[in-house]
Amino acid sequence: MTDAWRKYKSAPPPGAVLESTSLAPGESRCLNIESDNGRFPLILARHADGRVHAYVNACPHQYLPLDGRGSNILSRDGELLICTHHQACFRLDSGEGISGPAQGEALDPVPVQEVDGWWVIGE
Repeated sequence: MTDAWRKYKSAPPPGAVLESTSLAPGESRCLNIESDNGRFPLILARHADGRVHAYVNACPHQYLPLDGRGSNILSRDGELLICTHHQACFRLDSGEGISGPAQGEALDPVPVQEVDGWWVIGE
């Protein structure tokens, strides 16, 4: 996993606790994390196999939030994240852009872990 997410001015410190939210397989949430650094946009999504993936909510095409034009950013099969602005598609498991204007680019992954029902930014 890269550390690109830490280069965002509003990146929260490791150990920052997110809101408590349940996340079923095949479900995603777009959140804003508030810290002393500002508001950080985050996507949380749980793959059908139960693994959770987190990315900065910024499409590398124009750095607009994936959910800017609607909250439905997960494909029907739960395998892709789709930017609502220009339909760039990213693999949920890797963040890799596979089609649309962000093909060949990738979402910036953010390490998270679930601890007692809360989401925590990892190292």
